[in-house]
Amino acid sequence: MTAAPAPARQDRSRRWSQTFLGWLEWLAHPVAAGAAFAILCLGVVTWLPALAAVGHTLRGWRTDGDGRSFTGVFRAFRAYWRPLLGHGVASTAGLALLVADVVFLVGRSGPAAVVLVMLAIGLLVAAVPYHLALAVAAAARPEGALATWVPGALWFAFASVPRGTALLGAAVATPVFSLVVPAGPLLLCASVPVLVGLVILDQTEDA
Repeated sequence: MTAAPAPARQDRSRRWSQTFLGWLEWLAHPVAAGAAFAILCLGVVTWLPALAAVGHTLRGWRTDGDGRSFTGVFRAFRAYWRPLLGHGVASTAGLALLVADVVFLVGRSGPAAVVLVMLAIGLLVAAVPYHLALAVAAAARPEGALATWVPGALWFAFASVPRGTALLGAAVATPVFSLVVPAGPLLLCASVPVLVGLVILDQTEDA
């Protein structure tokens, strides 16, 4: 058996290196965007415009090759905080109220309590794909406004069961699978589901 020619081995090694760097890039950019998101979320009610900024930045990386994923989130946040801050405040209050309702009703008995608990849990679950879809819609149409992003988000999240399930599945699975990365759930729990939404949006538009 003869050894493979040196140029062939070099080409194979180069391909493996390019593949590895490509996969590493798909981790590095969401981590950088997720770190910026975590910083912006220190304002508590700022999480929704920060989520849209993450989507905008990751879309710029995927479409234009812009590698400034960390600083790009802060730049995009300036454009999103004004139209989305009010929605973020309302969503934060609504989600907190639903969680409080669930905690209060879990210890209660009776059919009414069960129905109310299931309703509150259902609304909490539905809020996950909706807000991810809202971030994707805002990222895809940065020149738009809340009045156009909300209908687009409702359509994207709920008009197709596979799309909504994929968004919810990404949000649930990411904290679990990102445990292998140091501080993975903190850095990736927002950026990866948004990135999944952007990929689904591109496939939807190309279909």
